[in-house]
Amino acid sequence: MRHLSIDIETKSSVDIGKAGMYKYAQSDDFEILLFAYQEDGDPVQVVDLAQGEHIPRHILAALVDPVFAKHAYNAAFEWYCLNRAGYATPLTQWQCTMAHSLYCGYPAGLAATGGAIGLPQDKRKMAVGKALIKYFCTPCKPTKSNGGRTWNLPHHAPEKWELFKEYCKQDVVAERGILDRLTPFPMPEDEEGLWRMDVRMNAYGVRIDERLVGGALAIDTVSTAQLEEGARRMTGLENPNSTSQLLGWLEGQGVPLPNLQKATVADALKHQDLPEDVRRVLGIRQQMGKTSIKKYVAMDTANGKDGRVRGLTQYYGANRTGRYAGRLVQMQNLPRNYLETLDYARELVKDRNYDGLKLLYGNVPDTLSQLIRTAFIPSDGHKFVVADFSAIEARVIAWLAGEQWVNEVFATHGKIYEATASQMFGVPVERIVKGNPEYGLRQKGKVATLALGYQGGPGALIAMGALDMGLSEDELPDIVQRWRQANPRIVDLWYAVGQAVMAVMQTAQPQGTHGLMFALESDIAYGQCFLTVRLPSGRKLFYPRPYLAINRFDRLALHYHGVDQNTKKWGPISTYGGKMTENIVQAIARDCLAETLKRVDAKGLQVVFHVHDEVVIDAPMDVTVEDICAMMAEPIPWAPGLILKGAGFEGSYYKKD
Repeated sequence: MRHLSIDIETKSSVDIGKAGMYKYAQSDDFEILLFAYQEDGDPVQVVDLAQGEHIPRHILAALVDPVFAKHAYNAAFEWYCLNRAGYATPLTQWQCTMAHSLYCGYPAGLAATGGAIGLPQDKRKMAVGKALIKYFCTPCKPTKSNGGRTWNLPHHAPEKWELFKEYCKQDVVAERGILDRLTPFPMPEDEEGLWRMDVRMNAYGVRIDERLVGGALAIDTVSTAQLEEGARRMTGLENPNSTSQLLGWLEGQGVPLPNLQKATVADALKHQDLPEDVRRVLGIRQQMGKTSIKKYVAMDTANGKDGRVRGLTQYYGANRTGRYAGRLVQMQNLPRNYLETLDYARELVKDRNYDGLKLLYGNVPDTLSQLIRTAFIPSDGHKFVVADFSAIEARVIAWLAGEQWVNEVFATHGKIYEATASQMFGVPVERIVKGNPEYGLRQKGKVATLALGYQGGPGALIAMGALDMGLSEDELPDIVQRWRQANPRIVDLWYAVGQAVMAVMQTAQPQGTHGLMFALESDIAYGQCFLTVRLPSGRKLFYPRPYLAINRFDRLALHYHGVDQNTKKWGPISTYGGKMTENIVQAIARDCLAETLKRVDAKGLQVVFHVHDEVVIDAPMDVTVEDICAMMAEPIPWAPGLILKGAGFEGSYYKKD
């Protein structure tokens, strides 16, 4: 196999950050300016397309030759842009160095990956790129001094243009340097196939209801003006949106608040005895604080000429587990919908009927928020078939740990919350039904199941909303203790994982437990070292640059390098058996979703997006939700005994069923 690394520089009037790369490349003024490439170990070459140079014939031939593996960092961009520009190249021949680096536990971004992986300075991405891209790749403002031009061309700044060519060349050097360091840790063919499936899905896109999106934006404009006027009238403030002005007004009303964050306002409305005018003003503040309208803006911005939004998912966006992440509209955190009359509310919004929406539903921002999901619609002559795995993490952790009573629950009635409460409190599961006093135990079983599977304590219960469910803080330690006593094999799993990790780190010898294999993998040539966990599927989780050190609890623990969830920066992270169990369980759940995606694809059906453990299929009318759920429940060869179940619905728009 020969290798061809590629990087291109392009121009378009579409903002790629807001609209995504697919709409960016579909713009009428889209153009490839520079084409840099490296054949095998030869020097990097740059083709100046903007100034009339042509890609050599043998490279054009290589773009379609299966003998050449085509590489790029974020290869979906190069593949899509080259095809848009008329340079045919099949996706099946492409490999993505960014996907490979994410698979190996590194951060996204060529510069970030280069720094994390330890590229020497002369092989890293050049820091001047951002300014050069702004100058040559995006429109400029016409002025008298620039002759009224809207684009900066090479001859307008020859020195900058030469630097831009060096920048493009250096991106290939950086990409190849990363690839060389990742080659000893190959990405499985199955994962490369899933990456390509993700690219095809993103390129296909999902249709949006343009009337609904337009109506929502129009109604929000009216609603915001009405709410602002109401707040101005009640407070007398010039700008009731101003945090400082409103905090001052509240203090004058005898209701001093430390801030106007959502949680603070919600707590005041729920727990304080407020004057009526203060309650109304804070209620308006809550309504105006709805950020959901931004998702309509994102849809409108990313909407292509054919009414489809593309690029909603990121393969391996969560590289601790391999789960997918949301992009642009951020599908992973869409508001839930509770309205029973979604159809009618949708028609009011499409008709831009603010008064009708206000009259029937009262809270207009909340109604618009609940309708966001429904803005996604199937193609003409199709329907959405939506299905997700039921209680996937509870099923996976019980299967992995060998917690037999939980497995039996999922093999029979499936009422895991009631069964957990029964195990915890010694009450027959038949008594935990509505109407019986024992039914109150179900809440404890539910929050324990959701919160305690990964070595969490009372804090985990609180984070899962235990106090909002009516539980007191005093009873939480007892719930933790009872759940652990009811699930001894899951507890054993945490400690087995932790002990396996410590043994690997102390002896450098592989350790196996519960169908998992822990090992240290390294490459002397470039100094790469990982703790890896081989999952039942054969995929591995990578923990870069592992070492043992004392943690904040004064215990010896595994540390590794990753992106800190709080600071979003690359650096050392401490972990423990329960946290690694969470990574492993969520990774296995992700692999179960991947099996479903492959099965759906093999049937010739088109997934338009997936969220967590849910798939959304743009399906012909003869495909049923029962077909898809049956597919999800099929046994998985690498997970004998894992009992999976799918549930879902069919419809003419997306929603939370």
